Amino acid sequence: MGKSRYLPLFETRPARGRLLFRSYAASIFIAICFIFWYRLTYFPALETTTETWVWVGMFLSELWFTFYFFITVIVRWNPVFRSTFKDRLSSRYGEEALPGVDVLVCTADPRLEPPTMVISTVLSVMAYDYPPEKLSVYLSDDGGSDVTFYALLEASRFAQIWLPFCRKLKVEPTSPEAYFQMSPEPVDDSAMDNEWFIIKKSYEDVKSRIETVTRLGKVPVDIRKEHKGFDEWDFVSSRHDHPSILQVLIDGRDSNAFDTEGRALPTLVYLAREKRPQFHHHFKAGALNALIRVSSRISNAPFILNVDCDMYSNNSKAIRDALCFFLDEENGHDIAYVQYPQTFSNLTKNEIYGCLRIFMQLELAGFDGNGGSCYVGTGCVHRREALCGMKYSKELPVEWKAMKYDRKIRESASSIQQDCKALASCAYEENTQWGKQMGVKYESLVEDILTGMSIQNKGWRSVYLNPERPAFLGVVPTTLSDTLVQHKRWSEGQLQILLSEHCTLLYDRRNMPLKLQLSYCIYMLWAPNSFATLYFVIVPSFCMLKGISLFPNISSIWGVPYLYVIVVHRVQSLVEFVWCGGTVQGWLNEQRMWLFKRTTSYFFAVIDHTLKLCRCSKSAFVVTRKVADDDVNRRYEQEIMDFGYSSPMFTILATLALFNLFGLVALGTKKVVTDDVLTKVFDIFGFQILLCCVLVFVNLPIYRAMFFRKDSGKIPAFVTLQSITLALLASALAMY
Repeated sequence: MGKSRYLPLFETRPARGRLLFRSYAASIFIAICFIFWYRLTYFPALETTTETWVWVGMFLSELWFTFYFFITVIVRWNPVFRSTFKDRLSSRYGEEALPGVDVLVCTADPRLEPPTMVISTVLSVMAYDYPPEKLSVYLSDDGGSDVTFYALLEASRFAQIWLPFCRKLKVEPTSPEAYFQMSPEPVDDSAMDNEWFIIKKSYEDVKSRIETVTRLGKVPVDIRKEHKGFDEWDFVSSRHDHPSILQVLIDGRDSNAFDTEGRALPTLVYLAREKRPQFHHHFKAGALNALIRVSSRISNAPFILNVDCDMYSNNSKAIRDALCFFLDEENGHDIAYVQYPQTFSNLTKNEIYGCLRIFMQLELAGFDGNGGSCYVGTGCVHRREALCGMKYSKELPVEWKAMKYDRKIRESASSIQQDCKALASCAYEENTQWGKQMGVKYESLVEDILTGMSIQNKGWRSVYLNPERPAFLGVVPTTLSDTLVQHKRWSEGQLQILLSEHCTLLYDRRNMPLKLQLSYCIYMLWAPNSFATLYFVIVPSFCMLKGISLFPNISSIWGVPYLYVIVVHRVQSLVEFVWCGGTVQGWLNEQRMWLFKRTTSYFFAVIDHTLKLCRCSKSAFVVTRKVADDDVNRRYEQEIMDFGYSSPMFTILATLALFNLFGLVALGTKKVVTDDVLTKVFDIFGFQILLCCVLVFVNLPIYRAMFFRKDSGKIPAFVTLQSITLALLASALAMY
C-alpha cells in the first residue's frame, strides 16, 4: 500500500563506457606523475636564472592543467541519463488534474532580437500539447518597445488559427517560422492541404506586417488606435526611463478567449517592467524576477518554464516530460528544476564556432550524476516554491495542488494590471530578499549558474533531461566576435562567483555533495585557465628561439609520458565529441575555439573583473546578436571565419599566431645558417617544435584572414599591421 503501489514516472540509467573512461583517467594520472617526477628530477641549476624561472612556470602550468583535468574527471565520472513515462502521467492524472504551468519568455532589444523571432517562440510555447487553460505565457520586453508589443498583439490574433492547426496536424516544431521552413508544400488538393496554404499565407501576412513596422522603428498612428495598450507608450521617455507597462492580451479567465474551434486559449501577458536611470535593473535576472512576481498574481502556477526569446519549442510534449519528474510520488518531492540542454537550429555541419556540444550533452549528465544538473538560464522547468527561495524539508513537503488556480474566478482586468504594475516597479525590491534569497540571483553576470547553486544548497536537487527529440532549438552566434564576447561575459560571471562567498571550492555547502561542489569549478575556473594557456602558447616558442629546452629529448624515455598524455588525451576528446554527434572536422574547430577563447575571452574577463574590483569599470550585460546581414550569413554557411572589424581580441589572436609562425621560420633559418644537424635539433627541441606546429595549424584561418582573403570578413589591415609589429618585436627580443 502507499507510495509503493505507483509505477515510477521516470527512470535513470548510468552512461555506458564508464569503466573504460575510468581506466583512461587512471592511466593519464600515472603518466602525469612521471611528468612531475621529471620536472623535479631535472630542475635546472639555480645559477641559470632565466631557465630556472621558465622551468618553474612550466611546472606550475602543468600543475594547473592537472588540477583542471581532475575536475573534468569528476564531472565525467558517473554521468546519468533519464527517460520518462508520459503515458503513465496521462493515465494517472488525466487532463483535468494536471497542474498549471507559467511560461516566461525574455527579450531585451528589438534590434538584436527581431520581434518576428520573439513571436515565433511565443507561439511555439502556446501550442504545447498541454491543456491550454493550464498554460499562461508571459513575455518580458526589457527593450520597452511598442514594436515588440505590436508583434505580440499580432501573435495573439494569429494564435486563434495556429493552435487548432497544430492540434490537427500534430505539428512539430510548433514555431510557425521553423515549421514552414522545414515542411514541404503539400501536393494534394485536399481540404487539409488547402488549410495548410491558408495558414501559411496568414503567417506570412503577419510576419510582413511586423517586419514593416520593425523597419519603421515605430508603430504607425492608425495601428496604435486599434488597441488601447499603445496608450502606455505616451509616458515612455526612453527604453531606460519609463513606468511599468503591462497588458493582458489573452485573458485565460475570459469566457471569450477561445480559438476558432471553441477551445480555450492560453493566457498571454506582455510586460515591460519599470526602468529608471537611478535604479539598477539587474539585466535578465531582474526581468525574470519581475515576471515571477507578476505571474504569481495572475495565474500562480506551481511550475514555471523559462526560455530565451530565440529558443523556440521543438518538442510539444516537453512540459509533460518535465512533470514526470515533479509528480513522481516516490522520487519527485525534492526536485527543484528539470534542465533541458541547449540545442541549436542554425549550426553548420562542422560547427565552425563550436556549440557547447560536450557541455550540453555530457557534462550536464555528469552534474546530474554528481547530485544535480546546473541551471543554464533557458529551457528549464522550475518548481515555483524552490525558485522563490523555499528550503527543502522532508517534514514540510510541497503540495502543488494547493496552488492550483480556477479560471472561473473573475477579477477585473484593470485591478489585476494595476497590482501587477506595482510588482514590476523599480522600488518594489528595495529592502526585500529578491535577488538574494528569493528568485533569480543578482550577484553575477551568470545569474543562472548562481541561482541553481543557491537552490541546490537549500536541499533541493535537480535533474537533466535530454529527450530523443530536442525540447528547444536556439540560435548560435554567426561571427567569431559575437562568440568571443559571449564567452567573455560567461567567464567573467563565473569568475565573480569564484571570488565571492558563493564559491563552492572555498566555502562549505553542506546540502550539496562534495563532488557536485567540485563539478561547478569546471566553469568557475574558465578565466584563470587563460594564464596557463597563454604561458604554453608563448613561452615554449620564446625559449625555443633562445635555445632553452623545456621538455625532455624526443629520444629520451622521459618523452614517453608526455607523448602518452598528448595523444591519448586528444583521442579521448575526439571520441567524446563524435559520440555526442559531432564530426571530426567539428572537433578540430572545437579545439581551435578552445584555444581562441582561453587566450582572449577568458583573459579579458580577468582584466575586466579586476577593473570592476578597482571601481574603474561597471558591470554590463551584452546581448548577443540573433540576426546578421547576408554577407555574414553566407560566410557562416560556407564555414569561413568572420573577423570583420578591429578588436583587441583579434589583435591578441593574430599576434600569437604570427609569433609562433615566426618562431618556426626563425628557428629553421638559424639552424641552417649555423649548420646545426637538424636531427639533433629536433631531438632537443622536438616537443617545442611540435607544439609550435600545432599552434600554427590551429591558426591557419587567421593567416588566411590576414594575408589571403579579400572579403569584408577578413582581419582589418590595421589589426594585421599592429600584430605583425608586435610579433616581430617579441621574436627579436627572444633571439637577441
